[in-house]
Amino acid sequence: MWFSASVLKLPLTFAAIRNEGQHSNWCRVTIFGRFSLGAKLAISADCYEIVAREIHILYEEKRKQYDAYGEEGLKDGHQSSHGDIFSHFFGDFGFMFGGNPRQQDRNIPRGSDIIVDLEVTLEEVYSGNFVEVVRNKPVARQAPGKRKCNCRQEMRTTQLGPGRFQMTQEVVCDECPNVKLVNEERTLEVEIEPGVRDGMEYPFIGEGEPHVDGEPGDLRFRIKVLKHPVFERRGDDLYTNVTISLVEALTGFEMDIAHLDGHKVHVARDKITKPGAKLWKKGEGLPNFDNNNIKGSLIITFDVEFPKEQLTNDQREGLKQLLKQGSVQKVYNGLQGY
Repeated sequence: MWFSASVLKLPLTFAAIRNEGQHSNWCRVTIFGRFSLGAKLAISADCYEIVAREIHILYEEKRKQYDAYGEEGLKDGHQSSHGDIFSHFFGDFGFMFGGNPRQQDRNIPRGSDIIVDLEVTLEEVYSGNFVEVVRNKPVARQAPGKRKCNCRQEMRTTQLGPGRFQMTQEVVCDECPNVKLVNEERTLEVEIEPGVRDGMEYPFIGEGEPHVDGEPGDLRFRIKVLKHPVFERRGDDLYTNVTISLVEALTGFEMDIAHLDGHKVHVARDKITKPGAKLWKKGEGLPNFDNNNIKGSLIITFDVEFPKEQLTNDQREGLKQLLKQGSVQKVYNGLQGY
């Protein structure tokens, strides 16, 4: 029986489709020329309905994808959930009917990934740095003898009698040269980029745990920024506290703050500085990771240290005369901003 395929435009030469109704029988499909518009398939009569049904389902899904997304919808971004029908029927040829050929890579064994916390200082985050890490990596080397490899489950069909078959699963392995793991010392250089954020990862492809039958995993260094005694990071901004005396709070002061790279940030006040007052120094924060030309701010919070010694009566009266400030006693909900 002939079947005109008006759905797909993909090259194929031969495939076998299993008859779901009769598990012991297989439907042989021969495709003449390229499987394209107008191509013809030689299909046995008892398999025609199976092939026609599956191609019709695939066609309907492809048509809906085209109506919804256009030609782009037929690409990898909007693959049909039914696109693996032909992978089920045609085996390795399935990817030609809408399946993803990259799915075959999933069968390649892969070693485990390794994640290592890399501690960096805030000075390194500000200026950047190169850190050398020595790693003892197990590497596969050839050894005498043979070994079993690429083991997999395969279906084996056994004929029990006329028209009777039994299908069983068995483990099938290939024979590969023997290997052994040998530790090798390697030096890896990690670039700490200015503005790097806590938790970011620097991957080294293929530097993870090896797999004798496949590919090694990856080694990823995860940035862990250490606490700093002077500055606290929040985004690209830096926060710090400065304690001044009561006299400085009332009369003003000047001072320099040593920054992370050693340069001085000058602070000057000629007005009264209240406890908890904040001063913004724009451009004195950390560089932005995406654009190092942009820097955050340095936010300085002032604490006022009061005299520890008690004042005499004469000193109290002198302050009252000097400040000329009456009693201000107000009770309010400070947490709500009243």
